[in-house]
Amino acid sequence: MKKIVLTGGGTAGHVTPNLALLPHLQEAGFEVTYMGSYDGIEKKLIADFNIPYKGIATGKFRRYLDAKNLTDPFRVIKGFGEARKYLKEIQPDVVFSKGGFVSVPVVRAAASLKIPCILHESDMTPGLANKLCIPVAQKVCCNFPETLKTLPEGKAVLTGSPIREELTQGNKLLGLDLCGFTANKPVLMVMGGSQGAAAVNKAVREALPQLLETFQVVHLCGKGKLDNIYLTTPGYKQFEYIKAELKDLFAMADVVISRAGANAICELLALKKPNILIPLPTAGSRGDQLLNAASFEAQGFSIVINEDDLTTNLLVNKVKELYEKRTDYANVMGKSTQMDSIPAIMKLIKEAAGITE
Repeated sequence: MKKIVLTGGGTAGHVTPNLALLPHLQEAGFEVTYMGSYDGIEKKLIADFNIPYKGIATGKFRRYLDAKNLTDPFRVIKGFGEARKYLKEIQPDVVFSKGGFVSVPVVRAAASLKIPCILHESDMTPGLANKLCIPVAQKVCCNFPETLKTLPEGKAVLTGSPIREELTQGNKLLGLDLCGFTANKPVLMVMGGSQGAAAVNKAVREALPQLLETFQVVHLCGKGKLDNIYLTTPGYKQFEYIKAELKDLFAMADVVISRAGANAICELLALKKPNILIPLPTAGSRGDQLLNAASFEAQGFSIVINEDDLTTNLLVNKVKELYEKRTDYANVMGKSTQMDSIPAIMKLIKEAAGITE
């Protein structure tokens, strides 16, 4: 039996593609171990899948002044030592990394032990964590054709992003029942990302009186972001985070408001869900969501609202515009030539692990 270590964390977007690959890896006979931070979101997400989990120390690589910048390098060094120890015990044939800061000590430790590493970069341009890992990676998978020119020649492979198959198998009636909604009124789904989005949450709640005239609203607002004022508002249902039932919420949603993280928008594309994207501004990110959103808008998949321009009236008007043109957006997304990423990535993993077919 071949062995593989999966890594990636910090946000759900660094974990869900690994979860999409998991059943295919197990079907191919791989013994899977996950390596993440001690108590990050990856540990919570992996808990339901009955695979070994190894927690390591990790630090964040910041582009801004912070006292933790003085101590986090020591956490990374500690994480490198812990990852190296676990990798020696596990003796995997390959490591697959979805990125995030926790992946750096894992990939670097694997490289020091001559274990081949496959990376996946979801965004248009590589994040800092992946930039630190790319020099020792065997292959780097990516989502956008534009990304190929930013990666070393010979390493870059355009694969697309692994999408969880269960997301396509949702039940609309189960979603309506979960939220207490009726089948006679359209549903707007709001996704702020696994960590929530304060500006999006605020704008949606301020617009609720107008939105609820036309829509029922299900709102994934992030951990600790529930607003008790709206707990009993008819037609409005809040969740901090949702796991198994996400497929049912997607099935019932007519239109979606979302941040523009690469994995989230790739899921919207695969499910052909008309959407409004509100990307993280450069003040709160490195600008990758702005690039992702611009690409989807240019391809006719999305309406984009910049967070700095966000007002109640603009949001309500754009949601109504999207709903009126929802069939047009769904048709354009249906014509997308998005690659079937899982077979492409599985082929690279098997080659790295020395499996010949």
